[in-house]
Amino acid sequence: MGGAAHMTSDTRETLRFLQTENTRLVEENRELRGENATLRRILDVLRTLQDVSTSITASTSVLGLLDRILQSALQSIDATAGSLLLIDDETGELVFTVVEGASREALLNYRLPMGTGIAGWVAQHAEPVIVANVRQDPRFSPLVDETIHFQTLSLVCVPLATPRKVLGVLNALNKAGGKEFTSDDLALLAVVAQLAATAMERAESATPEAHA
Repeated sequence: MGGAAHMTSDTRETLRFLQTENTRLVEENRELRGENATLRRILDVLRTLQDVSTSITASTSVLGLLDRILQSALQSIDATAGSLLLIDDETGELVFTVVEGASREALLNYRLPMGTGIAGWVAQHAEPVIVANVRQDPRFSPLVDETIHFQTLSLVCVPLATPRKVLGVLNALNKAGGKEFTSDDLALLAVVAQLAATAMERAESATPEAHA
């Protein structure tokens, strides 16, 4: 009887272990599927951007090009809004050149003094940032939100730069589902910004004026 009870106890422990291990493997498999889906999405957006970059000609619309780049970037990291701000060489201001999201019309061509807000800080320091709650970041300025009646919750911002200079910044706002942006999102956006800067240089060098 004692042996049977002991076997039952062993069996129970074994079953408990197997159940725990099975749960762990199911969860691990779910995470791997999620990672694979993310990697596929990243590869898709980078492939699109590479095609865009290499197909530039003298007739290419730079604004149309930047719009496609921003759309691809935001979709790849599930951002619900975003913008591409370029530095005006004459005034030093940041200009909302391309905008995606509900505030597109209100923000286009809106200008920010250099150093204003997180975007201004990124442009000034040429360093990327990721912020889970902008209200807790002292660099955040509510100026734009108040002007266009928008609420920024979280953001990723990366510099748009060539080896010669900073051209502007790339902003992604408010990840879908209230989730937080991740370091992978930041890394992808940084790659997209680099490709965008390269594409802009290509477009500039492809214009007739550049060869005059």
